[in-house]
Amino acid sequence: MNAPITPTTEFAEVGVSRKHESGQLHVLGEARYTDDIPEAHGTLHAALGLSTKAHATISDIDLSAVAAAPGVVKVLTASDIIGANECGPIIHDDPILASDTVQYVGQPIFIVVAESHLAARKATRLAKISYQDLPAHLTPQQAHAAQSYVLPAIAIKRGEVEAAFASAPHIARGEFELGGQEQFYLEGQIAYALPQEDGGLLVYCSTQHPSEMQHVIAHALARHAHQIEVQCRRMGGGFGGKESQSALWAASAALAATLLQRPVKLRADRDDDMLVTGKRHCFYHAYQVAHDDEGRILGVKVEMLLRAGFSADLSGPVATRAVSHVDNGYYLNAVDVVAHCCKTNTQSNTAFRGFGCPQGAMVIEYAIDDIARNLKLDPLLVRQRNFYAVDHTLGQRNTTHYGQLVFDNVLPALVEELALSSEYQQRRKEIAAFNANSPILKKGLALTPVKFGISFNLSHLNQAGALVHVYADGSVLVNHGGTEMGQGLHTKVMQVVAHALGVNLDQVQISATNTAKIANTSATAASSGTDLNGMAAHLAAWQIRQRLAGLAAQLFGGDAKDVVFANNMVSQNGQQISFASLAQKAWAARLQLWSDGFYATPGLHWDMKTNTGSPYFYFAYGAAVSEVILDTLTGEWKCLRVDCLYDAGQSLNPALDIGQVEGGFIQGMGWLTTEQLCWNAAGKLTTHAPSTYKIPAISDCPQDFRVKLFTNRNQADAIHRSKAVGEPPLVLAFAVFFALRDAISACAGHTVNPPLQAPATCEAILQAVAAVQAASSNT
Repeated sequence: MNAPITPTTEFAEVGVSRKHESGQLHVLGEARYTDDIPEAHGTLHAALGLSTKAHATISDIDLSAVAAAPGVVKVLTASDIIGANECGPIIHDDPILASDTVQYVGQPIFIVVAESHLAARKATRLAKISYQDLPAHLTPQQAHAAQSYVLPAIAIKRGEVEAAFASAPHIARGEFELGGQEQFYLEGQIAYALPQEDGGLLVYCSTQHPSEMQHVIAHALARHAHQIEVQCRRMGGGFGGKESQSALWAASAALAATLLQRPVKLRADRDDDMLVTGKRHCFYHAYQVAHDDEGRILGVKVEMLLRAGFSADLSGPVATRAVSHVDNGYYLNAVDVVAHCCKTNTQSNTAFRGFGCPQGAMVIEYAIDDIARNLKLDPLLVRQRNFYAVDHTLGQRNTTHYGQLVFDNVLPALVEELALSSEYQQRRKEIAAFNANSPILKKGLALTPVKFGISFNLSHLNQAGALVHVYADGSVLVNHGGTEMGQGLHTKVMQVVAHALGVNLDQVQISATNTAKIANTSATAASSGTDLNGMAAHLAAWQIRQRLAGLAAQLFGGDAKDVVFANNMVSQNGQQISFASLAQKAWAARLQLWSDGFYATPGLHWDMKTNTGSPYFYFAYGAAVSEVILDTLTGEWKCLRVDCLYDAGQSLNPALDIGQVEGGFIQGMGWLTTEQLCWNAAGKLTTHAPSTYKIPAISDCPQDFRVKLFTNRNQADAIHRSKAVGEPPLVLAFAVFFALRDAISACAGHTVNPPLQAPATCEAILQAVAAVQAASSNT
């Protein structure tokens, strides 16, 4: 790197807790989201007309009543699209509007543009569409049986798998269904398109990927990218659901605005949002794990079936992440894992916090839980015996099944620290005593780890740009290619710039992410937002610092490298000048007070043909202990206590990072327990509103919630040696699921592996309890 990272001294704007840059605006209700932007004169409102069939040809469509409805200005169909009718992020199999065939209930067919939001929505109900039904696959198992996929299978094979199984003293086998999850961002999908001069278009969009929106809109309108400007100041949540899925909404608003030459806003109703957009992929796992008498894994076979939905979207990368994270934190010498992206006539599933890692890691944790129970061992002991080695006493147990060296393994030490601080062994004894005297209420305890690779698997996406401006009054403005969705990315980038320039954080402001400022950006995803954009901003700020240091050396003598920037002051040779005064002098001396920065993560490579390489810059680690109590008569349960220990490296902002761990954990807990997606026999998603889809509420949070950051320094040269904290904490919620499984297992003295599926709803828990009790009574 050209710009060194200065060590934290007495002055520091990194490594310290700072409030979220929009925190006060959030609390006061003054943070401006896309729907809060004052509407331009003549703004129209759009709504989408949706399919009512899972798979059918459109034999006739009559939109005359829609066009004649009060307030309607225009009705648009696929034939009105100027350029390409597609919004798929990788493969062109995802139309903006369906034309001849519909492939899921909720697929957009037409756009209504009206004088008001309500008028547009009402008018969509007046369409008369005749269909000819086609065969529909509604589950990944059905699609797999029919050999119906959106992509070829993705597989990783390593070692002598068959030999390992042939010689193994034990083999654990099973099947496990893992449900999907709705992103349920508080701010729904929305785009606001405004025609500009000379064929230009400005689109305000709630999106994690402004450059992708620019790309899709340009293709849909048959225009160049430079004619399309996409801007996003902040989102009210994204969680992956606004990475590729916001394209349909942005393209629809842009098309209407272009054809009518009037501003058009498309704001999705919550029901429509959930019916149209993709979710976290459901997975079906069939697994076999060979192991020895001590629980050490000798070989693994896993077949994964993903509910991809009707199109590819991001299913390929998600499946790649899943097969590459099937190890979680464990050394697997012999592996045969394959993922099938099954084409179902449901919403096209997409990115969600974790991006395949949680689904991949869950199956090995499930198997280890089985192995421990089969051998009558503590699951924690079995986990520890299978960790990647930090020494070589057991041979070279430090390379993943896809060929990457695990060079920074702190997981054994982290887990040991957590086991001690959470009093794991003592509490396990106490819980055993409680369960022995409690026939109805059962407690469970589990400790689960996470090892999470940080970077995009596709190496060229690991790049970012930033602009830093220092004004003559010493104030600083930053712009970068990442997007803020509440996670604190902008705050951390501002801290990095403030630290580099030696100014207090209140001297730094950030502007909206805009494709006219930083071009060709990657999505804010893969937990890489701060790593990429923070480093780019640092590089930009450092160039300005060097110019100012040179000026200070001219003014006060000495070497530029000895100039100190701290506390809004610049010091050299025993003399001081305020940063603002030095900036004024630099302007007068015609020194450049703005700079760009560009960063590309080094050392990454991935062979997509063999699914091998070193795709991750480093690994983030963590572990959690969860204690639950459940009622075996009703399936109701409560999370009593959670202890989380997370490796954020040298945290840039401990307060934000702890908040991310807390939020990620609760979101993961919801995925694994209460958030159930249901489709009826006709293929309609029936859980399409908060009345039927249950995200965790405040009453579901642990009564005792303890979160701590692990003391560590990232061995990789990440920004200020910090580590990512966006996605990995979600995996910590595995501890809740396995604590529930532990409690259910207590119903039969831990002699039966509970067939608990996820989400572990009250109904699923009761089914597992009944199965355990029945199996116990038969032995």
